[in-house]
Amino acid sequence: MEIRYRHEWKHEIRYADLLAIRQRLRAIAVSDPHASDGKYLIRSLYFDNLNDKALREKVDGVNMREKFRIRYYNGDPSLIHLEKKSKISGLGTKYSAKVTAEEAQAIVDGDLDWMLNSERSLVQELYCKMRYQGMRPKTIVDYTREPFIYMPGNVRVTFDYNIRTGLNCIDFLNPDCITIPAPEAGIILEVKWDDFLPSIIRDAVQTPGRRVTAFSKYAQCRMYD
Repeated sequence: MEIRYRHEWKHEIRYADLLAIRQRLRAIAVSDPHASDGKYLIRSLYFDNLNDKALREKVDGVNMREKFRIRYYNGDPSLIHLEKKSKISGLGTKYSAKVTAEEAQAIVDGDLDWMLNSERSLVQELYCKMRYQGMRPKTIVDYTREPFIYMPGNVRVTFDYNIRTGLNCIDFLNPDCITIPAPEAGIILEVKWDDFLPSIIRDAVQTPGRRVTAFSKYAQCRMYD
């Protein structure tokens, strides 16, 4: 299977920027059909090893890096994805596999033996890294996402905000797990595209005085550690 890497921009923006860009996007793009009232809630549980390899590589700007997470949407654990995000020189790709709520809970509880016999290669890869590299669940990251889609160029534009951290809580499936606002976490504008970014989108997401940033929700949610 061909691995397809996508371009990514991230900008930390102000609320006034969000209002202006959202208005422009509504005129040229469509909301993600999976969104409810234009947005959805995301809960992710991120993994890292005993040396915080994923966190340190992100902070240090390592050129080639990866991170694992499991996530579900709008408080509904009937559809959970295990994901691995890989990045090389600013280009990103994502591998995904479905897991059940029971499987996700087993991973959180450290019950790993079943993973080795899974037919999903990503589950097997996570097993190996948990068993032999000390990878473990680290923290919950909650946030609200507003997604827009523009088909030419396969462009996806999202606003992420209300970013909250579970600190050291890894009780991923517990809806009552307490999360608190992540420090210094504002509004993140993210733009992803394949081979080209149409000029109409480039113009729509312009934020004068704002620079592309390497903001990481996971890193931000580990700042209390």
